[in-house]
Amino acid sequence: MANSKPYRISSITEIHRLMGLPKPHHPLISIVDLKGLRNETGIEAVVFDLYVVSLKRGCDGLHYGQQKYDFDEGLMAFLSPGQILRGEDSGVPAGLEGWMLFVHPDFLWNTSLASKIKRYEYFSYATHEALFLSDKEEMMINDLIKNIKTEYYSNMDKFSQDIIISHLETLLKYAERFYQRQFITRKITNHQVLSQVEELLTTYLNNEALLSEGLPTVGYFADALNISSKYLSSLLKQLTGQTMQQVIHEKLIEKAKEKLSTTRLSVSEIAYQLGFEHPQSFNKLFKSKTNQSPLDFRQSFN
Repeated sequence: MANSKPYRISSITEIHRLMGLPKPHHPLISIVDLKGLRNETGIEAVVFDLYVVSLKRGCDGLHYGQQKYDFDEGLMAFLSPGQILRGEDSGVPAGLEGWMLFVHPDFLWNTSLASKIKRYEYFSYATHEALFLSDKEEMMINDLIKNIKTEYYSNMDKFSQDIIISHLETLLKYAERFYQRQFITRKITNHQVLSQVEELLTTYLNNEALLSEGLPTVGYFADALNISSKYLSSLLKQLTGQTMQQVIHEKLIEKAKEKLSTTRLSVSEIAYQLGFEHPQSFNKLFKSKTNQSPLDFRQSFN
């Protein structure tokens, strides 16, 4: 059931037990080969207290944004501690190949990644916003995983953690580069999203929502488009160079100019109609964007 309480997995050992695998070589990190592996636990929803990086092949009908794709190419997904997986996302379907890397946060303690890993925004993307890899990109990622495996299956010594962390950090940097590439190369899908944002924003500014609910948030658009807030923010930044807030402010200024030049409404009335609780906030934003006060802009038409 979609509303069932998620099963919480707090340790690498628990993952191995659920998947019917031997005990892990290390209590804080593990790489699991997905080929031939089946999840027969019947668990419908799971939450990991771990970082999870996966590369999969052979998925059918995966949703990317609001579109559906059948593919047989490398697909990467990233999860941070506390994220919930439900339904088929938490299972291992037949014919799936690839690997999953599980890292307990304690493994990162006192390393360069302990704080830096939080800056990789794709750990907050939804599973349907995964990273599609070219053959060359997949080979690069798999080579890094092979290096991590070599250390993992060797006798651990005082250098092992630093070496694994180094390879993992390189992998995450490549993933960041590949995501930026994906925002550009998947132009049709991404520009459809931008068009939908534009349409949603225009509709919002033209109805009474501003008066009752105030200025829209990133979450409002993300929910309407069935994508995560982080993914939407990253997409906008890459394609337009602007944040969602900047896009909203730009449209607000356009609407404000229209009202200032075509109506007799006072500046305060216009501010309230545009969702501002205080006219001073509206005046400050308008001047920062136009180098004029609202009154100066209006007087320029007289």
